[in-house]
Formats: sequence, C-alpha cells, structure tokens
Amino acid sequence: MPNPLRSISLALALAAVLSGCGSLRPTAVPLRTIERPAQCGTGAHPDTLLVLLPGSSSSPEEFEQEGFVQTIRRNGLAADVVLVDAHPGYYFDKTIVDRLRADVVAPALARGYRRVWLVGISIGGLGTMLYAQMRPQDIAGVVALAPYLGTRLTAQDIENAGGLSQWLAPPFSVWTDLDAGLWRWLQVQTTGAPVSGDKTPLFRGYGLSDRFVFNARLLDRALPRDRVFTAKGGHDWPVWNDLWQQMAAQLPIEHRDDCLCQGPG
Repeated sequence: MPNPLRSISLALALAAVLSGCGSLRPTAVPLRTIERPAQCGTGAHPDTLLVLLPGSSSSPEEFEQEGFVQTIRRNGLAADVVLVDAHPGYYFDKTIVDRLRADVVAPALARGYRRVWLVGISIGGLGTMLYAQMRPQDIAGVVALAPYLGTRLTAQDIENAGGLSQWLAPPFSVWTDLDAGLWRWLQVQTTGAPVSGDKTPLFRGYGLSDRFVFNARLLDRALPRDRVFTAKGGHDWPVWNDLWQQMAAQLPIEHRDDCLCQGPG
C-alpha cells in the first residue's frame, strides 16, 4: 500500500513549489496553447514538435519574452513550437497528462508530426516526466529544466540504499505516491532494467544553487554525462536561459541551415 506519510509530504512539497503563485486558476478545457511554427525556407516542413510547459508562476508567453523560442530559431532546430498554458491547477486536479494528450500531443500526431519532444521548467519539468511515465509511446524525448524530483526524504532513502540502481521502490500508485512513481520511472530510464523499450531520452539541466540541488545531484550519478547540463545560479529565468542555450545546440533534433533565424522571431 502507498505510504500515506509520503503522500502528505508530497502534498506539502508541491505546495512549497507553488508558493507565491496565488490561488489556483480554473483548468480550462481544452488547454490554452500558442503555436509558433518554424520559418524554414526550403526543404520539407519539420516533422518535429517541441511542446513547452512553463513553471508554476509563469505564463506560456514568457517562453518568448525570455528568449526560449528565439534560441530554438538561432540554433536552426527544424521543429515547430507550441507553448502550453499548463498551470498548477492541472497538476492539483491530476489532469495534466490527460489534457496534454487530448489537446496537444494526440492532435499533433494526427497532423503528421513524427516526433514530439516535451520541454518543461520546474513543475513543467515534472509534467514532462509524468507524461513520459504514462504515455511513453507518444513522445520522442524529454527536456526537464530544474524539475521537481520529489521530496528530500525519498532522495535520502535512495542515497541510503547506495544509489538509484540499488534502490527498491515501494509499491505505489502514480498519483497517491508520486515520489515513488517518479523515481521508479527514473530508475527504469537509467538502468538496464526492466525493459529497454520503456526508455525515453531524458535531458536535464539545473542551477548549481537550485533549491532542489540535492535531488538533482543524486540523479546525476545515474544519467549519462552528456545529458546533464548545469549553470551557475538558482531557480529562475536567467539560469534556465543559460541551460536552454546549452541544450538546444546539442539535442538530437534535426538542425537545418534553412531554419536558421538571426532575428527576434
């Protein structure tokens, strides 16, 4: 049975993640999205879609205001972009995966996109991993910037066990013991067990002074070094921008000269 104390500590931890964001907004159906197609000049239209999920107190528009979309264009990524208003209400009512599937990912696949990458910041990073855990067949990869990785208590249990590869996950249900479910998924991604087909490419970045740095460093030891990115600073846009600039140039997504854009677009 799921440990109720872990569920309580998870709820408190999520409340801390969301502190300062005010009352929860209504969960609109469908999700509000902003499409930003690639402006490639020649060749085939991109068959890759980048889905960007904001942090708890951010709006999807901030991905443009803070330069994320411009970084994609300056690196010539052959990908269309959709910015998603996946605010904390969708996490609290446990509909984030269902809404992303119904409103964003499934329609994209139906329109002919062959690869969908999820990119999330903070609680949005958690959203990318929850989706990959529940619907791995839908997506090509995950980029999690400063993601919520559960409570310090769970991370300490894993540390005491000798690391993620040695840890024995307790029985869990994803939404009643999110910590155990999240770390069990991360264990599958980073070890040989149990099924290679369940693995989703995971790229992660965080600030060296981030408030979740203990958990981040624990996961570092299990991930390939070329999938971990760090920057000086804490849990804020300047750090996430630094990380994204590093990562966009190295993601296994097609880069095309005709998709390069030096302007603000």
